[in-house]
Amino acid sequence: MFSKVLVANRGEIAVRVIRALEEMSIASVAVYSELDRDALHVRRADEAYLLGPGPAAESYLKIERMIEVAKESGAEALHPGYGFLAENAAFVRACDEAGIVFIGPSAEAIDAMGSKTRARELMQQAGVPIVPGTIEPVADVDAARELIADGIGYPVAVKAAGGGGGKGFRVALAEEELESAFEGAAREGEKFFSDPTVYLERYLPDPRHVEVQVLADRAGNVIHLGERDCSIQRRHQKLIEESPAPQVDQRLRERIGKIATDAAAAVDYVGAGTIEGLLADGEYYFLEMNTRVQVEHCVTEMTTGIDIVREGILVAAGEPLSVTQEEVVLRGHAIECRINAEDAAKNFAPAPGRIGAYREPAGPGVRVDSGVGPGSEITPMYDPMLAKLIVWDVDRERATARMLRALSEYEIGELRTLVPFHTALLASEQWRKGETCRDLIDDRAWLKSLAQPKPEPADDADAPEAAAVEQQYTVEVSGRRFDVKVIGAATQGMASAAAGNGTSAGASARPRPRRERASAGGGAGGAGGDTLASPMQGTVLKVAVEQGASVEEGALIAVVEAMKMENEITAHKAGTVAELPIAVGASVSSGDTLAVITSPAA
Repeated sequence: MFSKVLVANRGEIAVRVIRALEEMSIASVAVYSELDRDALHVRRADEAYLLGPGPAAESYLKIERMIEVAKESGAEALHPGYGFLAENAAFVRACDEAGIVFIGPSAEAIDAMGSKTRARELMQQAGVPIVPGTIEPVADVDAARELIADGIGYPVAVKAAGGGGGKGFRVALAEEELESAFEGAAREGEKFFSDPTVYLERYLPDPRHVEVQVLADRAGNVIHLGERDCSIQRRHQKLIEESPAPQVDQRLRERIGKIATDAAAAVDYVGAGTIEGLLADGEYYFLEMNTRVQVEHCVTEMTTGIDIVREGILVAAGEPLSVTQEEVVLRGHAIECRINAEDAAKNFAPAPGRIGAYREPAGPGVRVDSGVGPGSEITPMYDPMLAKLIVWDVDRERATARMLRALSEYEIGELRTLVPFHTALLASEQWRKGETCRDLIDDRAWLKSLAQPKPEPADDADAPEAAAVEQQYTVEVSGRRFDVKVIGAATQGMASAAAGNGTSAGASARPRPRRERASAGGGAGGAGGDTLASPMQGTVLKVAVEQGASVEEGALIAVVEAMKMENEITAHKAGTVAELPIAVGASVSSGDTLAVITSPAA
C-alpha cells in the first residue's frame, strides 16, 4: 500500500480524499493556488505545496508542476478527484513516465471514453444502446443542418466531443437556434477541453438522467453499485441527486447495471467510474462515461455502505475489489443537495463572496462534504460549489423530511446560496411525485419568488461567543517555517491576515504532527433606467449586438463567464443600444455597465 498520496485538486473533493487517506493511515499531500493558501484542504493535509497563481491554467492544470510536486514530496501515487486534470490522458501518461501511480483508469481508457463520439462508437459496437445521433464529429453548421434534415430532427442537442459536467452542451429547439447552439458548444469545448469539435444527438425533452456507479480492479472484476437519479438540473448541470432512482425497479436495475459493466469492460476500465444514461419511455440509452469519481458518489456510498474513494485507492495499489456483485445490497434512500454560491432568483447567477458565520447541520443520517469554513472566500475563479449536503433514511419520503430539516439548520452567513432553492423544490408536489421538476426550474416567476434578502455583514458587537473559530497558518521567520494556531472570532481581519501568511514561492512544506488539525466548527443583467449592468464579476465571452442596433426586451446582449459557467445577459427593455463599452475578453465587475439601451422615441 502507498505511504503517501498527492491529492491533485481543491475544495470539498480534496478534503474527501484526504479523509479517506487518513483512515487508511496514508500521508496526504495537498496542492494549492495563491488564492487557496488558507483553504480547508491545505490545512487538513499533512503537507501542502504551492502550484502557482490563481487561474487554474497557471496552477491546478499545470501538469509539469503537479508531477514536480509529487516527486518533491515523495508521493508514490496521485488522486485527481474530479474536474481539472481528472480525465486528462496526457496527465496520466506523465504520471506513468514519472513512476507515479495514477489513482484511476489508464490513459487508453480515458482516451476511449473521453471523446464522446469515440465512446458512442465503441458502445454501439459493443451492442450498448446509444441516443440516436452522430458518432462522428460534425464539421460545421451547414453539415449539422443536413444531418438534422436527414433524420435526427428537432429539437437537437449539440455537444462538445470532449465535454462533460454540463459543459459544451447546447440545445436547438428549431433551425433558427442551431447556429448559436453550435457556436456555444464549440466555444465551451475549446475553453474547457481544448477540443472545439461537436456532435449531434436527438434531444429528448424530459428524460430521467439515470447513471450507474461502477468499480473495476486490475484482475478484470467489474461490478456496479446500483443507480443514481440526477434529473434535477439547471443548464444541464446537476443540482440534486438521489439513490436509488425513483423510477427504476429491480428488473430495470439489473438491465442497466449490465449495460454499465459491459461498457466499462469494453475499455478495460480500472477504478471508480460512472456510466451516464437517459431513461425515456422505458428505454435506457448510453450517454457518456465519466472516467473518475463523481461529485454525487456520496449517495451511493450511503445506500451501499461501500467507500468508493477507498476502493479506488485499493485497486490502484493492485488490490482486488473488496466486494462482489452478489454482496452489493441497496438499503434505504439517500439524497444529495449541491450547496452552490448561486442566486436561484436571478436564474442561478454566480454569487461569489466571503462566508461569515458558518454552521453545518448534523444528526443521524446527515453528512456534509465541505471544503469551506468561517471566513472562506468563494472566488469567481473556480466552481461555485462550496459543499454537498447528503442525507439517508429508510425511504424517499423520510429522506426528504430529513433533508428539509438539515437544510433548515444550515447556516452560511453573508453569502447567497442554493439552500432556499433546495428547500422550496424538495417541498414541492413535483418532487413528491418523483418528477424531473423541469417545469419549476424553467419557471422564472417561481425562481424569482426565492429571492433572498441582501446578506448583511455580522455586527461584531452582537456576534455570539460561539462564533469563535480556530485556524492555523504557516509563517516564515528567518528562513524557517512555523505553524501558528489562532483562536478567535472569524472576522474579516482574520481572513485578511490569513491571506497574507504563507510563503511567496515554491513549496510550502508543513512539518507538523500528523493529527494536529485546524478545527472549524445567467440571467438578466441588473438595470437602472437605460443602463444594463453586469450582475456578476466575470469575463466577456461574446458580444451579441452592435452599438446602434435596435433590440427587443429579452434579446441577447452578451455572454459573461463566471465561476466556470456561461451566463447569457439579456436586454432589460426594448430600445436602441446607445452605448456598448465592452469587448470580448474584457473583465467586468458586478455593477459594471454592459450596455446603455435608450427607449424608442415617442
